[in-house]
Amino acid sequence: MIKRLMYINLWKELSAEKQMIFLSGPRQVGKTTLAKEIAGEFRNNVYFNWDILEHKKLLIKNPAFFENINRQDETTPIVIFDEIHKYKHWKNYLKGIYDQFASDYKFLVSGSGRLDLYQKGGDSLAGRYFQFRLFPFTIAELNDSRRSFNEFMKTPIANFDINNKNSTQKIWQTLFKIGGFPEPFVKGKDTFFIKWAKNYASQIIREDIRSIHGIKNIDNIELLFTLLSSKIGSPFSINNIAQELQVSFKSVREWLKLFEVFYLAFRIGPWTKKISRAILKEKKIYLFNYPEIENESYKFENMVALEFLRAIYNWNEYGYGKFTLHYIRNKEKEEVDFLIADNNVPILLIETKLSDDEPAKSLMKFQKILNIPAVQLVNKEGVFKYIKNDNNKLLIVTAHRWLSSLP
Repeated sequence: MIKRLMYINLWKELSAEKQMIFLSGPRQVGKTTLAKEIAGEFRNNVYFNWDILEHKKLLIKNPAFFENINRQDETTPIVIFDEIHKYKHWKNYLKGIYDQFASDYKFLVSGSGRLDLYQKGGDSLAGRYFQFRLFPFTIAELNDSRRSFNEFMKTPIANFDINNKNSTQKIWQTLFKIGGFPEPFVKGKDTFFIKWAKNYASQIIREDIRSIHGIKNIDNIELLFTLLSSKIGSPFSINNIAQELQVSFKSVREWLKLFEVFYLAFRIGPWTKKISRAILKEKKIYLFNYPEIENESYKFENMVALEFLRAIYNWNEYGYGKFTLHYIRNKEKEEVDFLIADNNVPILLIETKLSDDEPAKSLMKFQKILNIPAVQLVNKEGVFKYIKNDNNKLLIVTAHRWLSSLP
């Protein structure tokens, strides 16, 4: 088992306050395992799972059932609510529990989905929780030589660790073939991944989405999801897909939102400030389980997107800033794959190339316009160059060598 120290440390930072912690993320990403690891940090702990009938009965009979535990000592207990969002009145329940017991207990709430958006209705939990997201393994998490956040922000394209290229190369190759979901990654076998992945998305759509949201057009939703892997890396037209599936624009829009809520996919929007004739609306879409993307260039871009999504969510959860992930594209089809902004101010440009280690013209153009650091990540070994670009410098580097140091 790989101990997820990055997330345990983040938990410790967040739990220093009195708010509940909402731990969310894709199905089978290791939330229950992490929750139990966190429970092990406490002398007194209670684990509750709504999917266990006896636990369910316990809560219905006595909402404050956790008071009855026999403690090891006087230290503060932690109460873990796993899959509690499946309880119809979960928001009202947690609000009441928090208001009554926040001073005496720590509460960790975990579930397969974005708990902040999971269900409509119920009293607001605003101000009562911090969000904490668990992602599939990334090269940065699996590497033990990450830079500090302050070091990265000071010099994002310099002073990164280049001495671990051999160790990170093997990890990167495994991620490229099998992805970062813990069970397939740890087993490391193509045959197991194929069997595991065969029903992964279908189970989420047919079990979680249908049962909780009562959707009838499951076949169309599954068909939409199968189309996504061929749409990676390009602005995603809902209109075009709606016509292709012969369904309404509204249906496709709502289904895409469900894919995001259940961590099947994520989207990033365009950056438009200071970009003339920029695309204004269409987002790009990526998958959490990317190895099934057949086009290697799309798969590589998706891997990098997930690395940055993990990073900006963690930075926001630590309270370092208000980070967002975007792309740039104008009506002349000049494009840069990714832009990271903090509080609506651009700080870094990133381009991905499967094997091309010559500086991308669009990347150089938009770097001149925005006057910020830029990096071109290449999925080829032995690449490490600095290119002068007027008053700026562009780094071209083997992807895993730079990404492995991402804080």
